[in-house]
Amino acid sequence: MLQDKDRIFTNLYGYQDFGLKAAQKRGNWDGTKALLDKGRDWIISEMKSSGLRGRGGAGFPTGLKWSFMPKESDGRPSYLVVNADEGEPGTCKDREIMRNDPHTLVEGCLLASFAMGAHAAYIYIRGEFYNEASNLQQAIDQAYEAGLIGKNACGSGWDFDLYLHLGAGAYICGEETALIESLEGKKGQPRLKPPFPANAGLYGCPTTVNNVESIAVVPEILRRGGSWFTSFGRENNHGTKLFGISGHVNQPCTVEEAMSIPLRELIEKHCGGVRGGWDNLLAVIPGGSSVPLLTKDVCDTVLMDFDALREVGSGLGTAAVIVMDKSTDIVYAIARLSEFYKHESCGQCTPCREGTGWMMRMMQRMVRGEATLEEIDLLWEVTKQVEGHTICALGDAAAWPIQGLIRNFRPEMERRIKEYRARIAA
Repeated sequence: MLQDKDRIFTNLYGYQDFGLKAAQKRGNWDGTKALLDKGRDWIISEMKSSGLRGRGGAGFPTGLKWSFMPKESDGRPSYLVVNADEGEPGTCKDREIMRNDPHTLVEGCLLASFAMGAHAAYIYIRGEFYNEASNLQQAIDQAYEAGLIGKNACGSGWDFDLYLHLGAGAYICGEETALIESLEGKKGQPRLKPPFPANAGLYGCPTTVNNVESIAVVPEILRRGGSWFTSFGRENNHGTKLFGISGHVNQPCTVEEAMSIPLRELIEKHCGGVRGGWDNLLAVIPGGSSVPLLTKDVCDTVLMDFDALREVGSGLGTAAVIVMDKSTDIVYAIARLSEFYKHESCGQCTPCREGTGWMMRMMQRMVRGEATLEEIDLLWEVTKQVEGHTICALGDAAAWPIQGLIRNFRPEMERRIKEYRARIAA
């Protein structure tokens, strides 16, 4: 279990003020100039050695991503864009950072931008996050007033500007290139890659897009050293992580824990266990609504990290743990998710535009049992025609929950179809 002294987010629950003075008492902005003085190469090598992998869902090594940015400018400015859209159903971690501990993010933006040679950063926040945006803007204003950002940030000689941009509520804008399109004032639709954002991103300039949590942990990693961060979790799955647990637990919460913590320990230690006891568990979605669900027998022993969850056919994603007990209508739950992905598809790629509607309508019939047994295999086939055939990962996100359902709960789907047939025959 993670000790309090190793927590990066010390005001996650908002027990203290989110403002600058309280943040500095908690250790934010401590020695920031000294970190900047060590130079860009030192920061990037420290981030690489920390083993931090992106906290937005894909899990790409953060230090490596930063190193793709051009070392020497060709005349174009470089940008950092922070993805604070957090539209993944079940995910509630970044908003806690922005509402209660925003200075971790502001300081992280300065350090990350400096490391990538960016004099400006944009935080793209979900429009519905009114209180979060308000607190974050206040934190940015306080940092400007104190000379921590702006001209000659922290007295380092580096000029740095930070802008907050409110999005307009589309899930697709959580995809990095759709986010960039939206930030430029265009319709939020993913771009074809290449070119990748590190080469041609915001306004056609070198850009890195990172998740809120990925940036907010940077200052503490640099202060304590990459090796401190690697002391948590298993090889290739290092660090501390915010987990958001919702659904059928006694105390839903967002908590910072060490990577690779067993799922059962996470739920029982921090959430007071599953409602009605562990044996009442039916399934868990371990990483936000887009990853396949896990059955109870897998949940008994699985570890919460990228590799362990991939090995059991799911993923860590955003580490949003959605717990479902035996009262759950599992087919309806997944049908509801398929409706969400159909609604949020941008419609640019044919497999996703047509396939999400197909999958939603088939799932709605599966809920009622108004299908044939053969159609379960047809539904699987449709998910395979969508998965991997789209510009961005929304097609995969729409397909995977249904694949998880068919893989793990096929007997339940068959039972409904047979019962419906029996009722019709009678």
